[in-house]
Amino acid sequence: MWYASVMYPLRYLPSGYVFIDPKDDCDRVVDALLATEYSEEFCLAGAFEEYFIGRLMEAGFLVMSAELPDEQGNESPPGERFFILLPKLHLVRSALFFPELHIKKSIRRFLPRYQLRVDSDFDLILDKCVQIHGAGWLTPPLTAVLKRLRCRNDTRVRPVSFGVYREGKLKAGEVGIVVGRVYTSYSGYYEEDNAGMVQMILMTQWLKETGFDFLDLGMPMDYKTRLGARDISPRRFVELFRAARR
Repeated sequence: MWYASVMYPLRYLPSGYVFIDPKDDCDRVVDALLATEYSEEFCLAGAFEEYFIGRLMEAGFLVMSAELPDEQGNESPPGERFFILLPKLHLVRSALFFPELHIKKSIRRFLPRYQLRVDSDFDLILDKCVQIHGAGWLTPPLTAVLKRLRCRNDTRVRPVSFGVYREGKLKAGEVGIVVGRVYTSYSGYYEEDNAGMVQMILMTQWLKETGFDFLDLGMPMDYKTRLGARDISPRRFVELFRAARR
């Protein structure tokens, strides 16, 4: 399957990055990136339009963003700011398959203290992620698109949120993207010790019970591995992702 797609024309910028246009077939772009063994994790795109970004997500890209500085390397003044999209196809992807979920004994006693709520405070949780981590990649135009995507019914992509509450108060949460039977985690935060790990565990259990195939955690990190996630190749990820998005 990869050989057949290698002829799809990729647009290489002088920097060596591939540029993706809204007119492109995003699946075929992914096939060509894999067939040519593209060595970068990021591609570039410029259209902050929800249908295009939804198609990138449907193809398996984790869509990030960045603000371009001016010629002196400074942040541009309001009204003159310029942002780009950074569709990312990880060279190594972290994926959690539900039978491999590992819950440490030290965290089990905290699980009953919290209540998981699915998709009840999306805007609030997204705004808190930006507030705590900054807008380095969750830029204003990208967060606006994520909020608008929730209102569309012409795409298989749906941004969702997961939050854990204690005594009715939100203590940790995250936002991500659902495509078919795959949930891709984008960003999360916590406000008290252990709440973040509890949120991830309760969310993973909910995904399993609801019929999802696996949890896409994006970039590998130690805490994800301790939770039971494994590193897989981009080709294997795309195979699993395409099977699950149906």
